Amino acid sequence: MDPLNPPVRPAVLRPSWRFLFAHPAHFIALGCGSGLSPFAPGTAGTAFAWLVYVLVAPYFSAVEMGALIAVSTAVGWWACTVTAQRMHVLDPGPIVWDEVVAFWIILWLAMPMGLAGQLVAFVLFRALDTIKPGPIGWADDLFHGFGWKGGLGILLDDLVGAFCALVIISLWRFYA
Repeated sequence: MDPLNPPVRPAVLRPSWRFLFAHPAHFIALGCGSGLSPFAPGTAGTAFAWLVYVLVAPYFSAVEMGALIAVSTAVGWWACTVTAQRMHVLDPGPIVWDEVVAFWIILWLAMPMGLAGQLVAFVLFRALDTIKPGPIGWADDLFHGFGWKGGLGILLDDLVGAFCALVIISLWRFYA
């Protein structure tokens, strides 16, 4: 192999189950397989996040849940960086770990809420993540590329989206 002219690999636009299990970073970044959804992988990743949160939150204190989210964000940064590089795509749709940690933050800070409140938070977050208004669009455009900067860019717009969703939820609670 010529080190000055490495082989060009095509971008992986639709990862397979084989790709998912080829590296631990892929498994994490693709939301344990939820990002493989052929329809709306971001929504599938957010639904996966909601399910996992509801199942594990009762076993954690608020501080422990916050620590889990912080560690998951740091590990996700690494996983998103590695997976995007291996897919040769800057911000691939199947990478959904950004939706997972962002929605966990929303649920962690907005709970307790009933099922209806959680559904509103889900729809609100998905709408903000899809439309990317104002600061979310800015965050989405801020970091592009491969390496640590690209991994941060993948996460940042969803973290800003989570913040915006929490502001809207807080205003809703204050004025309701």
